[in-house]
Amino acid sequence: MALLKLKRVYDPVESDDGSRVLVDRLWPRGIARKDLSLDLWLKDIAPSDELRRWYGHESDKWPEFKRRYLAELACSEEALDRLRALLQKGAVTLLYAARDTEHNQAVVLKELLESS
Repeated sequence: MALLKLKRVYDPVESDDGSRVLVDRLWPRGIARKDLSLDLWLKDIAPSDELRRWYGHESDKWPEFKRRYLAELACSEEALDRLRALLQKGAVTLLYAARDTEHNQAVVLKELLESS
C-alpha cells in the first residue's frame, strides 16, 4: 500500500502529500475554498452530524466514538473504495480540521484503511 498520512488542513502543503483528501463533513473554519490545496472532499466518509455532535471532541468518549464511527464506515464502501483507488496510485494525505491530532475521524479512517 502507498503512503497514507494524516495532516491538519492548517498545516503547510508538502511535496510528498500526494492526493490531498478532506475527510470532514463541514468546511474548515477560517480557510477560503480557493486557499486549500485539495484533490477531493469526501464529506460522505466523515462521521454523521449526529455522531459528530455527540462526540464533541471529548477524549473520554473516544473509545465509543471510534466504535460508532467504524459502524458508520461499514456502510460507506463507495467512499472507502475511492480512497483505496487513490492509494493504489500513490501517496494520500487525509486532511482534517480537529485540534486533537490523536482523537479524530482521520485517525480511525487511517487505521481502517491500513488494516484492510
